[in-house]
Amino acid sequence: MNTLQLAARNLARNRRRSITTLFAMIVGAIAILLFGGYARNIDLGLQTGFVQRSGHLQVQHKDYFLFGTGNPAAYGIAGYGRLIAAIKADPQLAPLVTVVTPTLSLGGIAGNYAAGVSRTVIGNGVVIDDQNVMRRWNDYGFVLTPKTLKLTGTPEQAAVIGRGVARVLQLCGPLKVANCPSPQPAKQDGADAPADITALAADTAGASGAGSPRTANQVELLAANAHGAPNVARLDVVAAEAQGVKELDDLYVQLHFGAAQRLIYGADAPKATAIVVQLKHSADLPAAQQRLTALLKQVAPDQPLAVLDFATLNPSYGQIVGMFGAIFGFIALLIGVIVLFTVGNTMSMAVIERTTEIGTLRAIGLRRGGVRRLFVLEGLLLGLVGSGLGVLVALALAWLINHAGLTWLPPGNVEPVPLTVRVWGEPRMIVLTAIGLSLIAAISAWWPARRAARLEIVDALRHV
Repeated sequence: MNTLQLAARNLARNRRRSITTLFAMIVGAIAILLFGGYARNIDLGLQTGFVQRSGHLQVQHKDYFLFGTGNPAAYGIAGYGRLIAAIKADPQLAPLVTVVTPTLSLGGIAGNYAAGVSRTVIGNGVVIDDQNVMRRWNDYGFVLTPKTLKLTGTPEQAAVIGRGVARVLQLCGPLKVANCPSPQPAKQDGADAPADITALAADTAGASGAGSPRTANQVELLAANAHGAPNVARLDVVAAEAQGVKELDDLYVQLHFGAAQRLIYGADAPKATAIVVQLKHSADLPAAQQRLTALLKQVAPDQPLAVLDFATLNPSYGQIVGMFGAIFGFIALLIGVIVLFTVGNTMSMAVIERTTEIGTLRAIGLRRGGVRRLFVLEGLLLGLVGSGLGVLVALALAWLINHAGLTWLPPGNVEPVPLTVRVWGEPRMIVLTAIGLSLIAAISAWWPARRAARLEIVDALRHV
């Protein structure tokens, strides 16, 4: 305790140098915590977006993730309704689950024959009510306004397309899409699909509306059914939505799950390409994945099924989080080096100025270890006070940023989101930053302390 008090007094003797060193440590702690909070916010924001759209877990055919995009119908899950019922009834999974819903992916060609244009698309059949519930998931308390799907309350033959698809199919006018150029010259609306396409569409279920008069916002979606034969559905496009990524925007078609099943399976037993499972809390993901894998082996032992988490389904998540993690590590290392040299320089100057004092202490009986301990404690005190003040200032700045109403547009988003830094809710990051800077300060004081302890008493006493 006496040594600690003496170390504190020594720091107070040269206030200007101590304050300068503390300021460097405070700025370093602020930089680490604010960027760490921002990176953490990116991580949780990405996770929230992926979980809202594709759930925490998906049950798929074991080869669908690698090969299914070429022929989704070949990797369908038979008896998916029985599997969903088993998941909802399982005593271990039921308390963890928010939504269990099937989806059906398909590839095809969408054509607007009135304009004489078509393009390849990727369709996604979903259960609208389940998807709307999934959009409300917000485990991390972001300032979000959940939006219901445009397909909500629409008939079975309705569809939503990406703005890129609307642009290519020349549907911007009928759908009232802003800032959507049209090629010139363009064919006039009113022409119907070719006879063979119309005949195929007429063979589908009556809900497709194949026999009704054509409207300006209708398209024909041509896809291969489960037997490899072509099948067509006429869809009423109710809206065009930007998807945030041009490649997806130029391919995206969302339709009702039942309409997608009729297009792919017709009169055959319908299947799903995936069963989406959304949990109440992401912390339950490992336990839920383990239990779901075991449950599938019991309920569907004859089907080769796999359970994939959202990070596996969305490789960009790991890439983005890894990039921000690398940047955070570089910033932390840089700040650590700055603190190391700043504290080291401060303590070296203190040793030079107090050489005679060190000789006096050694002459009255203070051992070499006591001298080392004194200077290391001074460095540790600088680290503790600097990191503590840095944490307090970082918390205050984070609060100001979070309440300033700032927004930014993340990659893959179409609308700005609030700009926030998550510092207060990350105690692990705060503690590790404070401990790390304090240890660096103590370590940087060790070498000057060693040099002070090795001074000869006679040489130190006659130092001028």
